[in-house]
Amino acid sequence: MRIGVSTGGGDCPGLNAVIRAVVKASLNLGWEVIGIERGLEGLLDTRKIRHLTNKDIAGILNIGGTILGTTNKGNPFRMEVKEGRKIVIKDVSDKVVEGFKKLKLDALVMIGGDGTLSIAKAFYEKGIPIVGVPKTIDNDISGTVITFGFDTAVSVVTDALDRLHTTAESHQRTMVVEVMGRYCGWIALNSGISGGADVILIPEIPFDIERVCDKVRERYRKKKDFCIIVAAEGAKPKGGELFIKERKDIGKEHPLLGGIAKWVADEVRRRTKRETRYLVLGHLQRGGTPTTFDRLLATRFGASAVRLIQNGEFGKMVALIPPDIEAISLEDAVGKLKTVPLNSDIIVTARQMGISFGD
Repeated sequence: MRIGVSTGGGDCPGLNAVIRAVVKASLNLGWEVIGIERGLEGLLDTRKIRHLTNKDIAGILNIGGTILGTTNKGNPFRMEVKEGRKIVIKDVSDKVVEGFKKLKLDALVMIGGDGTLSIAKAFYEKGIPIVGVPKTIDNDISGTVITFGFDTAVSVVTDALDRLHTTAESHQRTMVVEVMGRYCGWIALNSGISGGADVILIPEIPFDIERVCDKVRERYRKKKDFCIIVAAEGAKPKGGELFIKERKDIGKEHPLLGGIAKWVADEVRRRTKRETRYLVLGHLQRGGTPTTFDRLLATRFGASAVRLIQNGEFGKMVALIPPDIEAISLEDAVGKLKTVPLNSDIIVTARQMGISFGD
């Protein structure tokens, strides 16, 4: 067989591990693997492809990012196209199907988050044999208990919180840390508990800024003269709106969130009169070496994707349903945000530890 593999959406630790697993498992079956560069751009311009061999994947298991490149503006059903001096949105999906046929591919492995997998579902419905692999540091894809990249992101944030504790305590400051996660609080919640945060603000629980300040005052009153607040970028005050850095442009599905850390820090400083600083970790969370857990999960996902192709099971996504990797339909996997359940053990645990959610 001759199969293609692509990576779409934001970059993520573990992408290269999936690519490596797909290539190794395929070559061991005597198949040929074509790397599609920058999302699906390689199917629109077939010069943007790479024949992947063992030499190409040597040494990439522990490297972050993706050797194929990626884009979060690569939806062929809504592609930015330049016409004269204007940028317009066009449906170029038929050209992608033509590119797939031109390359004489038998199947395509698409690695990505909810947006990319929604595109995968649409192309499966247009006749391309597709298998999906879930990827996101946000851990917001339904159907899989966890996605690769999430563990690495949580580890990066936890390490940052460990470092901030020492400087916050030394200067008796309140530190507000903004983390990624978009509309879900998984990163903030897991890293906040692991990193000893005093307040965790997540999208699932709208917060009252005065309750946040109450927790800060309580810390200083008890002579614990510093405070750590972790704020998910998608968290918002009760009755308030999301903090948006940039509105979505014509090529983006979502607005660029950001600004909550500064707002919270300013309000805490104003209301408590305590010295307060804020930090936005940003893309640090998406970079660097994947953890052992993410390398293993990504490898299992890649190998499982090849097994699905071998068995002729298309229109499906590999998913971690412990203890095994199983297949679920793309129909069941996409368009259903996996948010933090408010009655979950992890929320209960955080409250038992005295962590405030500002509610």
